Amino acid sequence: MKLAEGPVGLRPIRVRDGRAWREVRSRNLAWLRPWEATPPLGSDPRPRTFASMVRMLRRQATAGMCMPFVITYDDRLVGQLTVNGITTGSARWAHVGYWIDQAYAGRGITPTAVALATDHCFFGAELHRIEINIRPENVASLRVVEKLGFRPEGLRPRYLHIDGAWRDHLSFALTAEEVPDGLVARWLRSRAAGEPRQGSPASS
Repeated sequence: MKLAEGPVGLRPIRVRDGRAWREVRSRNLAWLRPWEATPPLGSDPRPRTFASMVRMLRRQATAGMCMPFVITYDDRLVGQLTVNGITTGSARWAHVGYWIDQAYAGRGITPTAVALATDHCFFGAELHRIEINIRPENVASLRVVEKLGFRPEGLRPRYLHIDGAWRDHLSFALTAEEVPDGLVARWLRSRAAGEPRQGSPASS
């Protein structure tokens, strides 16, 4: 499955993305480190290789737990977006995390990718609610949810283990009823009306 709006695309992550993924990550270590999830002491270790990470994500995707995508721009890998924690039944919700290459920040790529994923969750996967959780210090990523119109729902103290410690996060959400015409359509209207450009590194 591939999703696209103009030059921005989402497609499933694959093992052969390894070289491009590692190149982007190596150039962006300092840019991404303050916002990256880290395993707390006593938890299972993270996958040691890119291939093992992809295999783990694909197993989770097959089980209906997540949707792992890479973000592309003109077919070049520039980031990653994962729909995580998919819950069905009477809840039907999930949360979205992402990161972007600093060299491509400020072009509207991240909000477009988040809008694409959100529309797929609402209209393809028939989820009802999408949530994004962001550290209060991550001003650039806060601008993404602001641009897209996600509702602020308050502070979650010590919500996720990020950059070596339990960190507070601000929670934002959107339900399907709030974007009956789709989030991509609303985002494009907002851009046409004139949105300022600002980069966004990552969201948990």
